[in-house]
Amino acid sequence: MHIDSISDGAQPGHNEDWAGSFRTPARTELVVIDGGTSVADRDYVAPDEGDVVWFVTRFAAALGPAIDAGLGQREAAHAAVEQVHREFLARCAGKEVPLYAWPIAALSWVRAHRHGDGHRLELFCLGDCKILLRRPDGEVLDLDPFVNPQEAILRTEIEKLRREGIHDAMARQARLTPMLRARREFQNSVANTNSLCLRPNGAFGARTSTFEAPAGSAILVMSDGFYRLVDTYALHTPHSLFRLCMEHGLPAALAQLRDNEAATRATGPALVKQADDASAILWRSDHPRA
Repeated sequence: MHIDSISDGAQPGHNEDWAGSFRTPARTELVVIDGGTSVADRDYVAPDEGDVVWFVTRFAAALGPAIDAGLGQREAAHAAVEQVHREFLARCAGKEVPLYAWPIAALSWVRAHRHGDGHRLELFCLGDCKILLRRPDGEVLDLDPFVNPQEAILRTEIEKLRREGIHDAMARQARLTPMLRARREFQNSVANTNSLCLRPNGAFGARTSTFEAPAGSAILVMSDGFYRLVDTYALHTPHSLFRLCMEHGLPAALAQLRDNEAATRATGPALVKQADDASAILWRSDHPRA
């Protein structure tokens, strides 16, 4: 098998995504984490790197030992986030952090077990990252066809501001902030949350599923920032994006994304962020044995 990954911040030196893999003798784990942009007016626990960057990188670091301990995906996610929550409280040192300032993230995690000549895939998904499977015959399947309803709400609100003549980014952000903060408080407190957060109210409300991947299959796991090539800018279909990544590599797809963001910054679709952190991991399994 072969694994490639890429993770690139929309701003130089600042990336709230993480993409990588973990290996055990029995499994390969493919993980993409997409940190939710802070809606606070400052960072509380990691002013140098940023609270969201700190949360994403610390969760990834805590997830590895949980995987090595042989935990199931749900149990490992909770064990990792509990470790990060303890570190968060220690960094707070008694100072109050508003609930809307608590960092959150999206998580897409594929656990691949060897199964005969192919693999059995176990998915654990929180938020709006994307997972595509390419079968040996070239068919591309969306393994987690989740649509984040909040994106449509935000685009509607941004379009309203445009019609009011509010085009300045700072003015627009000021108008959106109360709604964004209310949403973040909800994500951090609702039972069975579908966000990776520091202190879930009960079990994570993750989407879980199992698939069979024949030998010679490939998997592409992406943050929503990377998948803008398909669902926002319509430069690709899932099939053509997969072909680009397999034939020319993940950097070629990222370059297309950044070039398009630069070209459409002033006239592109109504988005909260005209450029986003972008991450992907491409896994190719072995071909069938002769």
